[in-house]
Amino acid sequence: MRDIRVYIDGPIVVGQPLVIKNDKAHYLLRVLRLTAGHVIHLFNGEGGYYVTDIKETDRRSLTVTPVNFVGGDKESPLRLTLVQGISRGQKMDFTIQKTVELGVARIVPVMTEFSNVRLTEERTPSRIAHWNKIVISACEQCGRNRVPEILPPLSLKEWVEQDHSQTRLILHPDAQRTLHDLPAPAGEVALLSGPEGGLSDNDLKEAGSSGYEAVRLGPRILRTETAAVAAVAVCQGLWGDLK
Repeated sequence: MRDIRVYIDGPIVVGQPLVIKNDKAHYLLRVLRLTAGHVIHLFNGEGGYYVTDIKETDRRSLTVTPVNFVGGDKESPLRLTLVQGISRGQKMDFTIQKTVELGVARIVPVMTEFSNVRLTEERTPSRIAHWNKIVISACEQCGRNRVPEILPPLSLKEWVEQDHSQTRLILHPDAQRTLHDLPAPAGEVALLSGPEGGLSDNDLKEAGSSGYEAVRLGPRILRTETAAVAAVAVCQGLWGDLK
């Protein structure tokens, strides 16, 4: 059986029993059918993971005991922030999941002029919670021991006014330069990718006035969920840990 990794939102101490409940318990007990004696790996986003024995189970929970701590992370040397124009439903979910697997350090959902999704004040907390679940699930799957940050949604204007990334890039199919034309960045990279309708002239002007440079991926126009994932993969191949 592959290593079973579970994120715990809180402290983990070697030798101190923990009780796992709710959705995680359901997945471990009903889907994976784990029982007492199985070993799982727990992590809490602070780095490393804990080899953990399952001691007891009942219908709705597991009691586990961390046995030892294993240090080490799988973080990219490239600190990459994906600034993603909010797209609809599964497209946004896919973008978040795959870019976390590829090693982004942070995701900033932004509302742009052509965004089809308008989050109300009532809907925003549930949407953030949903996106965070996707981030954590992706970390559990891909072996990351640190959980990327996902910011509350901002307008593009709000984001660019506070962005201090050393390198700031906009994905645009008509740009003159490609990612391969750029020198290796010296610090954090912010990568802006548009929603389904792309970025408007006003969006481009707003970002450009804050130091964002337009780059293209290639000769074809990519869907929003394809563009972000492809761009992150290229950045990691050029400057990160996918070389």
